[in-house]
Formats: sequence, structure tokens, C-alpha cells
Amino acid sequence: MISAVLPTYNRAPMAFVKGEGSWLTAEDGSRYLDLGAGIAVNSLGHANPALVAALSEQAGQLWHVSNLYRIPQQEKLAEMLVENTFADTVFFTNSGTEACELALKMARKYHYDNDQADRVEILAFEGAFHGRSTGAIAAAGSEKMVKGFGPLMPGFRQLKWGDHDALRAAITTRTCAVIIEPVQGEGGIRVVPDQCLKGLRDLCDETGTLLIFDEVQCGVGRTGKLFAHEWSGVTPDIMMVAKGIGGGFPLGAVLATENAARGMVAGTHGSTYGGNPLGCAVGAKVMEIVAEDRFLDAVSRKAAQFRQGLEGLVASHPQVFEAVRGQGLILGLKCKASNLDIVKAAYAEHLLTVPAADNVLRLLPALNIPEADIVEALARLDRAAARIEAA
Repeated sequence: MISAVLPTYNRAPMAFVKGEGSWLTAEDGSRYLDLGAGIAVNSLGHANPALVAALSEQAGQLWHVSNLYRIPQQEKLAEMLVENTFADTVFFTNSGTEACELALKMARKYHYDNDQADRVEILAFEGAFHGRSTGAIAAAGSEKMVKGFGPLMPGFRQLKWGDHDALRAAITTRTCAVIIEPVQGEGGIRVVPDQCLKGLRDLCDETGTLLIFDEVQCGVGRTGKLFAHEWSGVTPDIMMVAKGIGGGFPLGAVLATENAARGMVAGTHGSTYGGNPLGCAVGAKVMEIVAEDRFLDAVSRKAAQFRQGLEGLVASHPQVFEAVRGQGLILGLKCKASNLDIVKAAYAEHLLTVPAADNVLRLLPALNIPEADIVEALARLDRAAARIEAA
């Protein structure tokens, strides 16, 4: 008999009733150190007092009015994002998947309004993850996401990750946009080198192709910059944001230049819940905290501490771990043992991690994780690795 909750997840046999900072309390009262942060969502930890206060204050005033009217909280957050990024304009969604749908529409509408209606093909890369809508899975193209869901939305091509010659050859007069994650999350914590992003920007400029960055997982301070592409010194035309921007409250956004967004006039897109007062009140508080230079400097400092410790684990457990990947606090351990076995071994040490493709263990702690918790996390990973070795 099917469960009341549609069984699309292989859920771990545990449930949590309370969270505080980087710790979760299970139903039986046991405490777990969380290195997953809800898959990079709880950017400021669980039950962050500043976010709780922002949400509570707004909840006592106004929850929802729809986008038929001005929403001051939405305007405030949009202005903060514009002030701190390349963007001239922002549309708010409820998730990264919704942000992907708008990013794809925006790119195609740009060329349509530029009298280039045939420019509809969007280039993506193997290992990518852009969400689970029909458009997002067509963009990513991986078998595990598309099998059984055809016919797929046309107009997408997947290229081998890191193959620059194939990318240049793939851009034609039908190419609309290139979509890429500066750091692949689901794909195995693979960082696109700065020079590659620079070359991609130049290629898009040369061919009149729009550049879309998916920073749903790697953005909002996770790499030690507000957004990961800032390390390369280049900017996209369109960017998808979600996860960490809401600090745990469902919130996403599409950021764009005025030029890229010029086709999105009244009536071309909409969302009933997107940009509601609750989400935007929390998002504004997240931005207020995360966009500060001191906060981002602290992320980089903690990331260096964490990475150094992870390198030590690789050296200490060469039969379990192979290498450290990532940037800032979006880190991964490339494993020799099964990453799923290591996830389970970590459960036994009351430590939460997230598996990824290419046999990688994802480590996505809260950006404000205390340094003492990093030390504790490394000790628990060490014990989990010892469990694997002893098995």
C-alpha cells in the first residue's frame, strides 16, 4: 500500500523536532551535528534568532496579498539585491526550480523580441542540476531525471563538462543561452575555473548569446563571496538564486540586467506566492547579514579551517577518501568507499552529510557555523571513516 506521503525519497529513518544553530534534535532527544543545512538552505543555521524575529514580526502584520499590488518588503529585498550585484531587476519565486523556468523563458523572449525567433537552443552541461520541472530536467538531461518523463521539452543540448572546444563548436545562430553552475552541487562539487568562466563570458559576448548562472546552491555567501561568480570577475546576464536566500523560508529569485530582461513586460510571467511579504522579510534579513564584508571574511576563514581538516582526513584514511573539492563552505569529499555507506556511518556518529554524484560526500554547513563545531564535525567524520575501514 502506498504511503500517505508520495514515496519519491529514500528517507533516512530519523525525524527532527528542533534545531538550533548547526544542531538538530531528533524525536528521541539525541542531537545531530548538521553539515547539510537542508541542502545549503539554512544559511544562518536553524532557528536563527534574527530570522525568527523578522518572520514573527511580519507574520503578525501581513502574510499574503498577491502580486496584484505593490509589496514593500519585495521592493526592499529587490533593491538590496540590485545594490549588491550585477543586476538591474529581480523577480521573486518560491524555489530554484521556479527560478530556472523564468530564466529559460527570459532568455528565449529576449531573442524573440530582438527579431531572432529561431534562437531558442539552450546549452547546458553534463552533471548539471537545475531543478525538477520539465524544463529544468530537459536542460540537465541526465538519465535518472528524464527517464520515463518524455517527451522532453525540445531546445536543449548537453555538453561535456570542461570541454571548451565542444562549447565553441556548439554555439550556432540558433543558440539562445548557455546555463551553468559556477560550482556544481548535485553533480559532485565541481568548481568551474575562473579562466573558464571568463572565456565563457567572452564567447557569449562574441556570439550574442545570453549567459545564465545557476547559483541556487553555490550563491548567497557560500563560497566566501556573495555570489560564486564574483571570484572570476565576470557577471552573467541572468542569474538564478534560491536556497540560502531565504535562510530556510521558501524563496527564490531571478536577477537580470535590464537588457536581458527587456522582453519580460506585463503579462509575460507571474507567481501567486512569489515575493510574498513573509519570504521577503526573511530574505532581507538574510541579505543584511550575509552581504557584510566581515561575515564573508568569516566564511572564508572557516572554510580554510574546514578544508585543512578535510585534507588531513584524506591523508589519514586513504582507503575511504580520495580528495577534497569545492570552494568556501560548499565542499565535497571525493570518496573511494561508497559515499552512501559513509553517509550511513556518519549517521551512527550523529553527523548529517549529503551525497552527490561522482561518489562525492557533500558538506554544506551553515555559513555561521562556530569554529568549535567544525572541529567536532571533523572528529565525527574521522570516526565515521574508521567505521568504514573496520567494516
